Amino acid sequence: MEDPMLAAIEAGGSKFVCAVGGGFDDIWAQKTIPTGTPDETLAACAKFFKDAQVRFGVITSLGIASFGPIDLARSATYGTLLSTPKSGWAGTNFAHFFGHQVGVRVVIDTDVNAAVLAEVHAGAARGCGNAVYVTVGTGIGAGVMVDGALVHGVLHPEVGHMPVPRAQGDEKFESQCPYHSDCFEGLASGPAIAVRAAMPASILPADHMAWDTEAYYLAQLCRSITFAYAPERIILGGGVMNQKRLLARVQRRTEKLIAGYVPTAARTGGMERYIVAPGLGKISGLVGAFMLARGAAQR
Repeated sequence: MEDPMLAAIEAGGSKFVCAVGGGFDDIWAQKTIPTGTPDETLAACAKFFKDAQVRFGVITSLGIASFGPIDLARSATYGTLLSTPKSGWAGTNFAHFFGHQVGVRVVIDTDVNAAVLAEVHAGAARGCGNAVYVTVGTGIGAGVMVDGALVHGVLHPEVGHMPVPRAQGDEKFESQCPYHSDCFEGLASGPAIAVRAAMPASILPADHMAWDTEAYYLAQLCRSITFAYAPERIILGGGVMNQKRLLARVQRRTEKLIAGYVPTAARTGGMERYIVAPGLGKISGLVGAFMLARGAAQR
């Protein structure tokens, strides 16, 4: 029997990456669609999948790794974006749209939960049953796996909106989060760096003092994650982490903040093996979306 055709979407604030194939390592067609309004963006995605079914056959299941916050409770509102800061997208229901427009079984999780799923099975956290994937970009979010299962509750983890003590000299900086004045996303996301440094993180010199502030906040985040979830590995991804020197700064600061309270470094082979870059690079979310689709097809 031939492998079923799976479909995947990594839904982000700037682009939607759509793909079909036998799996993440067997992609038959792929397309990147800029994120516009919900109507035009989802219509373009649906057209891609309909065209793919004409070329390749019936799609068995669709996995979506989405920005959030998103309703993941199994109910009539499953797959609905909640109070997202992405203008015009709150209330959009992915499961309903693609279920009706493409006629396919849909399974959804956050982009970061999909990323940690991918990294545990095929990336930098391979073999770990407990891991956290953090994305640092337009926003800050984290996917959490505990004992081999993705964490869900009344919502999904939203560690980017946990409060954090201000860095010295940063007390008067205006948070870039529209909801909170003191959260990681408001103080350490890409937009926050750009406002603080008066230039985008992508062109900010490696020796700019804004990176020290960023390392402080990300190390505080890693300390909170360590004490809250006790993961075997923390993976730091997202566009801000493209600054290569940043990871080492975060590792050093985190070790000082933990201060030997838990034997994290000793048990994981050193801080450089505890806090790491994604093994799958920029495709962790798409790989995770394919894995969600595979799981739904098997069920």
